[in-house]
Amino acid sequence: MTTRHLLDIDDLSAPELETILERAERYKRAQQQGENHEDLPGQTLGMIFQKPSTRTRVSFETGMTQLGGHAVFLGADDIQLGRGEPLKDTARTLSRYVDAVMARVFKHENIEVLAEYSSVPIVNGLTDDAHPCQTLADLLTIREQQGGSSSDAFDGVSAAWVGDGNNVAQSFAIGAALAGIDLTVATPAGYGIDDEVVDRVADLGGKLTTTTDPVEAVADTDVVYTDVWISMGQEDERDVRMDNFEGFQVNADLLEHAPEASVMHCLPAHRGEEISDGVIESDRSIVFDQAENRLHAQKALLSWLLE
Repeated sequence: MTTRHLLDIDDLSAPELETILERAERYKRAQQQGENHEDLPGQTLGMIFQKPSTRTRVSFETGMTQLGGHAVFLGADDIQLGRGEPLKDTARTLSRYVDAVMARVFKHENIEVLAEYSSVPIVNGLTDDAHPCQTLADLLTIREQQGGSSSDAFDGVSAAWVGDGNNVAQSFAIGAALAGIDLTVATPAGYGIDDEVVDRVADLGGKLTTTTDPVEAVADTDVVYTDVWISMGQEDERDVRMDNFEGFQVNADLLEHAPEASVMHCLPAHRGEEISDGVIESDRSIVFDQAENRLHAQKALLSWLLE
C-alpha cells in the first residue's frame, strides 16, 4: 500500500478531511469522558524540529501518549541533520525505527524530500509555505462553533482572514475550500497569499475573495482569523511591516462590522499588534479552543495515517 503523507492540507480529499474531523470529535469526546482510546499501542512518532514550538511539540507528544504510543523529540542539534547529514539519509534511517515522522522545518522542499525517501508517513508540522495541522484544528473549531458534527456543518459559513498572507493563511485558504467555507482574505498590498495557492483554491471549487480592506473582509462574517505580522525569520523586517500593516489589527472597532463573528488566532499572539488584548480575552475569542483542538485533530490524523 502506498505510504500516506500530509504535506499540504489538499493532500486530503474532502471525504478524507471529513473522516479525520469526525474521528477528532470522537477522540475529544472520549477524552472528556475519561474513556480509553489507545488506538496506536506501541507505535512511535519521531518529531523533527528545526524551529522552536510550544503547541506543536506538546500536542503531538501528548497525543501519541493518549493513543498508547510514544513520541521522540529530535531537535536539529540533537541528530545528524545539525551536522550536515542529507535529509534523504535521515528519512531512510528514521523509517527503520519509527512508525511516522512529524517535521517542523523551514523550507517546504525539505518536507517533500523527507516524504520522497521515507517509507513511513511524514506529517508537516509547519514549513514556511504551509501549516496543514493548524488547518485541521481550525476547521474542527469552526465546526464546533457552528454547532455541527456532520458534513453539512460548514454550509453557509463565511470567514475572513485579516493580516499577513503567510503559511497559516495559505493552508487555511485551501482548507476552507475543501470544507466549503467562503473566505475573504484582507492583506496589505504585497502581502497576499501566493498566486499558486489561489489557483489551488479555484481548482477545489472554493470561493475566495481577496482585498486590501479589512472592513470589507469582515463585514457580517462568521469567523475573523488573524496571525502575527512578523513570523520567525522576519525580525529584520519589523519596522517596515509594522508600518505596512497599520489598520489591520483585529480589535473592537473592526469587529463592529462583524457583530456575530467569533475570533481565531493560531498563537502565539503579539497582543497589541495584530490583535488587541481585549479581543483575545473576550467572549468572542475561540483562540484557546483552537489550541486545544490541535491535540484532537492530530490524534485523528495520526491514527488515520497509520491504520
